[in-house]
Amino acid sequence: MPHILIVEDETIIRSALRRLLERNQYQVSEAGSVQEAQERFSIPTFDLIVSDLRLPGAPGTELIKLGQGTPVLIMTSYASLRSAVDSMKMGAVDYIAKPFDHDEMLQAVARILRDRQAATSNPAEPVGKASASAKAGASNSNGEIGIIGSCPPMQDLYGKIRKVAPTDSNVLIQGESGTGKELVARALHNLSRRAKAPMISVNCAAIPESLIESELFGHEKGAFTGASAGRAGLVEAADGGTLFLDEIGELPLEAQARLLRVLQEGEIRRVGSVQSQKVDVRLIAATHRDLKSLAKIGQFREDLYYRLHVIALKLPPLRERGADVNEIAQAFLARQSARVNRTDLKFAPDAEQAIRHYAWPGNVRELENAVERAVILCESPEISADLLGIDIELSDLDDEEFIGLAPQQGGAANNTSHEPTEDLSLEDYFQHFVLEHQDHMTETELARKLGVSRKCLWERRQRLGIPRRKTGATSES
Repeated sequence: MPHILIVEDETIIRSALRRLLERNQYQVSEAGSVQEAQERFSIPTFDLIVSDLRLPGAPGTELIKLGQGTPVLIMTSYASLRSAVDSMKMGAVDYIAKPFDHDEMLQAVARILRDRQAATSNPAEPVGKASASAKAGASNSNGEIGIIGSCPPMQDLYGKIRKVAPTDSNVLIQGESGTGKELVARALHNLSRRAKAPMISVNCAAIPESLIESELFGHEKGAFTGASAGRAGLVEAADGGTLFLDEIGELPLEAQARLLRVLQEGEIRRVGSVQSQKVDVRLIAATHRDLKSLAKIGQFREDLYYRLHVIALKLPPLRERGADVNEIAQAFLARQSARVNRTDLKFAPDAEQAIRHYAWPGNVRELENAVERAVILCESPEISADLLGIDIELSDLDDEEFIGLAPQQGGAANNTSHEPTEDLSLEDYFQHFVLEHQDHMTETELARKLGVSRKCLWERRQRLGIPRRKTGATSES
C-alpha cells in the first residue's frame, strides 16, 4: 500500500484530503509544516509527498530537497499559480490548483505513483513514457487518453487527439458545458512533446475583466494603482508548455488583441511595458459558445477566431453517446462507493434504463452529481431511478422516444422539485442557496449562513462557476 505524506497547515483541508486518500486504499501520514514533518517522519521513506506551497516557516518546495527523490505534488491557490510553476522548475513532479476536484486529485496521485513505479522497475526508461509493451497491453484503446467511452463519435475524437497532440497547432475544443473539454485539453498536452512542461489552465470567465490582461500577460511596476512590483503573467508561466484557455468566448476584446499577438508573433508585452519578449506556448482553447456567430456580431475578433480554428475538436453531448453513459455512470459509482466505504452498491434495472435514456442536459457533470447524491442517500444495495432524480416514464416510451427527452418532460407533472428536497447534493444546495440569496446578502453573510469561511465561499464559486453579482451596493473587497 503506497504511503503518502500530506503537509498542509489548514486542518480542514488536511483532514479532508487524508480521508479521501484513505478511502482509496492509501496509507496516509500528515503534518502541518515542513518542520513538523522533519521532526515526526523520515521524509525519504514516503512514496509521495502532497504539500501546500505556502506553509508556516519553510515553503512546501523545501520538501523537494528533503525527500531525496520522493515525488512532491504541490498544492496551490489560483493566486499563486506562477509560484507553482516555479516549484516545478525546482523539481516538483506536478502541481494542483485549489480548490481541486476529488477525482482530479486522485488521478494526479495515481499517475505520479504509477510513473514512480515504472521508473523503479525500469530505470532506463524516462518517467512518464509508457513502454511499447505497456501500451500494447492497455485494457482499452483510449487508455493513454484517459477518457471513458467507446461510441463512434468518441472513437473518432480519440483518433484526432492522437494525430493533433504531437503537433504545435492551436486547437479549439467545442462542446456543451459539462462534456469534459478540459479532459481533452489534458490529453492533448500529455501526448505532446510538451508533456514534461507545465500546462496552465485559465478559466476566462472566472477572472474579473479589469484584471484579465494583467493575469494573462503580466505587468510592470507602477503599471496601474496597486502594481507595487513587476509580475509575470500566466502566458509567460506556460512558456515551453501548454496554455489552456477555458471559456475563451468570455475574453474581453482588448485581451483578445493581445492574445492574437502571442499567436502571430510568439511574443508578449507586459501591461505597462514597452518591450516585448518571446514565448513558446501552445494554445488550446475551449468554449460552449458559437465563436463564429459572435465574430459576425463583433463580440469576438474574427482574425483570432481563424487563428484558433486551425484544429477544431467537437465533444458530443452525453445524450449522443449511446451506451457510453452507462459505462461512465459505472465508473462514477465505483469512485463514489469507495468514498463511502461501500462495496455492495449497484444500479437497479430501472436506474440503468433511466441513465441510458435520460437527456442529461448538464452532461457528464450532471451525471456525476446524480450518482454522488444517490450513493449518499441509498440505504439498500440497489440504486433506483428515483434516487438518481431521473423523472421519466420508462414504461410508456419506446427506446427511440427517449432520445433527446428534456428533463422536465415525461412524468414531470408529479415532480415536486420546486420545493426544498433532500435529493439535493451538497453542491446543489450550495448553488441553490447562493443564487437565491446573493442579491440581498453580503459575501460575509452568505458565508456565515453556509457555515464556511469567505475564502471557502469564493473557492466554491470558482469551482461551480457561480459569478458574483456586479452591483456595487453590497459588494465587498
